[in-house]
Amino acid sequence: MSHTPDQTALLSAFGQLLRPLARLALSRGLPYPALDELLQAALVEEARRLHADAPAHGLVSRVSTATGLSRREAGRLLQARAADGAEAGPAPRRWLAGEVFARWMTDPACCHGGQPRRLPRQGAAPSFEALAQSVTRDVHPRTLLDELCRLGLAEWDAADDTVALQRNAFVPCADFTRMLALLADNVGDHLHAAVDNVLGGSGDAHFEQAVYADELSQESVRALRPVIAAQWAELFGRLVPLLERHIADDKAAARPQDQRVRIGFYSYAEPMAQPPIHQPPHGA
Repeated sequence: MSHTPDQTALLSAFGQLLRPLARLALSRGLPYPALDELLQAALVEEARRLHADAPAHGLVSRVSTATGLSRREAGRLLQARAADGAEAGPAPRRWLAGEVFARWMTDPACCHGGQPRRLPRQGAAPSFEALAQSVTRDVHPRTLLDELCRLGLAEWDAADDTVALQRNAFVPCADFTRMLALLADNVGDHLHAAVDNVLGGSGDAHFEQAVYADELSQESVRALRPVIAAQWAELFGRLVPLLERHIADDKAAARPQDQRVRIGFYSYAEPMAQPPIHQPPHGA
């Protein structure tokens, strides 16, 4: 498939944007079908916004043309959104490793005293093999065990060929949920700002600046951290009273208070992909 220069550049940018999201998805076993459904739903929702004035009888065709999805898929996702009264979300998909984990936690045959018991890897119930086969026979029990171990949910003891559930291997669910909410809010707004700036269709450009440096040592990166933290503390201390004052002034002046703002500050450091090769001085 051939692409325009803009589309080629866009695909390259998407490749960089998607890699950290792929890493996050794999870290929690989120399967591709759920992500595929989510992307399709997002494309359909944005296409619907672009064609907000289209007559109802022609909306499916316009969304299908804009997204490249079939009319059937476009219609299904539009109907799902209408049924939910909000943006269409991903259709429920089976996460087999998660189902095995949940059943292990709750099945009386796999528990003792309310706690998940260590199970023989193979054999008749209660065993991990029987547990996995009670969830699905489409995937081999060893494949499911490998995935649970990779995610830190289970541990296999090769010495006695038993498997134990590791409930404390994860960050507590509530904490992880809060971290994901912050990620979605902060990175989501940053991405909205960047996309608005690229498309140039929102009037005033959003402020988005960064400084980049390479060829630093680990010691130098560590030395920067307290400086960065101090700069944020200073900015935070100035912004919060200013924002509160603006809110109070807007309220006193009876101005419509229908705007929101997010002001962020971040830093990121990692090893260079190709460390520089320093040439020895001439004559050395």
